[in-house]
Amino acid sequence: MSVLTRDEAQTRAQLLDVQRYTIALDLTTGDETFESLTVIRFAARTGADTFVELKPAELRSVVLDGESLDPETLDDNRLPLKNLAAGEHELRITASMRYSRTGEGMHRFTDPADGETYVYTQMFMDDVQRVFAAFDQPDLKAVFELSVTAPEGWTVLANGITEHLGEGRWTAAPTPLISTYLVAVAAGPWHTVRTEHRDLPFGIHCRRSLAPHLDADADEILDVTRACFDRYHEKFEEPYPFDSYDQAFVPEFNAGAMENPGLVTFRDDFVYRSAVTDTERQTRAMVIAHEMAHMWFGDLVTLRWWDDIWLNESFAEYMGYQTTAEATRFTDTWTEFGVVRKAWGYDADQRPSTHPVAPENVEDTASALLNFDGISYAKGASALRQLVTWLGEKDFLAGINTHFARHKFGNASLADFIDSLASTTERDVHAWADAWLRTTGVDTLTPAVTTEAGTCALTVEHTGSRPHRIAVGLYDHDLSDDEGRLTLRERLDVDVPQSAPQPIGKPPALLLLNDGDLTYTKVRFDAASAEAVGTSLSRLPDPLTRAVVWNSLRDAVRDGQLAPGAYLETARAHLPRETDLALVQGVLAFASAQIADRYLTSEERPAALATLASLCRDLIRRTEDGDHPGLRLIAVRHFIDVAAHPETIAAWLADGTVPGGPELDPDLRWRVLARLAVLGATDEAAIAAELDRDPSANGREGAARCRAALPDEEAKRTAWSAMFDSDDLSNYLFTATAQGFWQPEQADLVRQYVPRFYEDAVAVAARRGPAIADAVGRWAFPAYAVDAENLTLGETCLRDAGPTPSLRRKLADQLDDLARALRVREGETP
Repeated sequence: MSVLTRDEAQTRAQLLDVQRYTIALDLTTGDETFESLTVIRFAARTGADTFVELKPAELRSVVLDGESLDPETLDDNRLPLKNLAAGEHELRITASMRYSRTGEGMHRFTDPADGETYVYTQMFMDDVQRVFAAFDQPDLKAVFELSVTAPEGWTVLANGITEHLGEGRWTAAPTPLISTYLVAVAAGPWHTVRTEHRDLPFGIHCRRSLAPHLDADADEILDVTRACFDRYHEKFEEPYPFDSYDQAFVPEFNAGAMENPGLVTFRDDFVYRSAVTDTERQTRAMVIAHEMAHMWFGDLVTLRWWDDIWLNESFAEYMGYQTTAEATRFTDTWTEFGVVRKAWGYDADQRPSTHPVAPENVEDTASALLNFDGISYAKGASALRQLVTWLGEKDFLAGINTHFARHKFGNASLADFIDSLASTTERDVHAWADAWLRTTGVDTLTPAVTTEAGTCALTVEHTGSRPHRIAVGLYDHDLSDDEGRLTLRERLDVDVPQSAPQPIGKPPALLLLNDGDLTYTKVRFDAASAEAVGTSLSRLPDPLTRAVVWNSLRDAVRDGQLAPGAYLETARAHLPRETDLALVQGVLAFASAQIADRYLTSEERPAALATLASLCRDLIRRTEDGDHPGLRLIAVRHFIDVAAHPETIAAWLADGTVPGGPELDPDLRWRVLARLAVLGATDEAAIAAELDRDPSANGREGAARCRAALPDEEAKRTAWSAMFDSDDLSNYLFTATAQGFWQPEQADLVRQYVPRFYEDAVAVAARRGPAIADAVGRWAFPAYAVDAENLTLGETCLRDAGPTPSLRRKLADQLDDLARALRVREGETP
């Protein structure tokens, strides 16, 4: 497929003024294809050649200003428009388009629970071409007028309010000026809950088999939606710019959610059919807030080209966490951000594939797609949080509102945004942007304490180039507490680089740089503080403070400055007393998936799993009173995942409950069965029986994961063939199969597949496209094989095999993580 370059987009934007799309889709023509009619009204400023994009199953006709063009001139995804005269034009294109099974374009899904079918669009980046013809770039905004013919009994949702005209015919209200990638349709026999807020229709939608679960949470979802909507209207002077607000929870969605104006689509994992923790509910609330922020950042004002992805994602990420904390019951969102999202950013920023938050060299759409990562989201949001700390929220919001006023329903760049900020403050935001948005890598801050005449002074040693405004926490031992409680003596504001050492009085037990997590940096400890962390981490009063400490320990392990076993010992000592769910979940996830599975050798791994199992048992015992169901659920999940012997969890499955609770809901049952499969303590008959018990889409994924995890040569051959020899697996079933396939306990059984992976991965990525390429690189990679041979095979693949851009990026990241794991095992520092 031809990808659009920045130069081509700039040339076409100078030539064309696109005014209106009139689109008619017919979804009644079968399971494989649908019909698409597009009429584009546009003007050319001068005479020239240009092109329009589409990816049809069959291009039936092309008519430009009443004259037929030859459909055979379609070259890959480009239809040339030759000798275009200056002035007004009308382009009419009819085509048959393919449904997707990989979450790209128009995805089609039949629910195994009840046989109902649903379709929805994901047009992002350049997938609108899979649904209708378009001048597909973000700065050619237009009005979109949509009609859909759907099977009887279906409801059609779109960016604007839809109306049913009878006989399956639906129309949507014309949109304001929006970009092509933001057009959205979702059609099927949806279960819907509707309300109104501020005279706007609000709706939430899911497939019918999930109706009871959506109904159970409808009040919470709508309460969060209304609260965030109201808070954004307090922050932003520009009112919500669209005619309705629908949120559709759709099956097999590749992203967490997509900010289509007026019709946000979410992965329907957010409709919880099994027990979840309050942190997971908080995550759903944050995603709702994130996508709503996009109605302004991205939809009202849209990036001009994909080098400014951060103008969309970093802002929505920052606003999502901040607004959730301000407007909902979930007030500790920044703790979860610190321990989960920020770690994502730190990891991405230390790989060879790192890039600036605002890169200057995004040459085409394929390159741009690679930048939707921990840098554009987590690092960018961290930079904005630091900007607010440095600039002040009043001036920050004033700059944002100036930006909206200047560019609403248009496009803008980094330079435009910085100019808007600069108009509201005397601070040098241009220099700040250069330091923070145009650079790569993670700074490191280390405290140096000197003592003179009984008084201490702090110098913050700075490795890196960015300025930081941080809080420094000084903590003393509470002498009245026998368990080592630490109390905050003082929190100091410090600018780095410093103009002079900072007096801090008497030596504290713990000196914590970046207390409150207001900047993006690694932090280290002085010797006394490191000792206090070892004895008293869980006795720090604030969970966000503890998150900064845990992140520092995590960084130290990854950098070879703290032994993996020492991290496990700290977790074993302090997690049993931890109360914050995000911290418990984050620490256990790193301890199991990275330390036990990758950073420790196969000989050391059993002891690590035993330590983690013992830790989880302590948490389970601690929560027997029923007062901490979320903490208990996390402990149960992780106990299942690290179980080295099947007897206990097999008994849970047989009884249908953990003694003292919880009862095993479908997700826990599949989790137990997957671990039993890894341990060789179940079989195909048990998996089939569980699928009969839970014939849902989640059940199909659970069965695929379990079957791929069986320690049996035939099971591995079957799973491998399903992933790489055929194209039948949907994106979700591919991921589930890949998740089951590689298991550290089965190293000898699957060793033969390690060299096969690289050849087969390149082939399937080229054949099936970016979504599957992403799944191949993320989930099907043999991460368990932490050895030089795997690293060499991967490096050879990158050098010689020509993987697609999406797979190349994923492999490069995986191989860098693999090399890091090897260094950690060997006790090396970077």
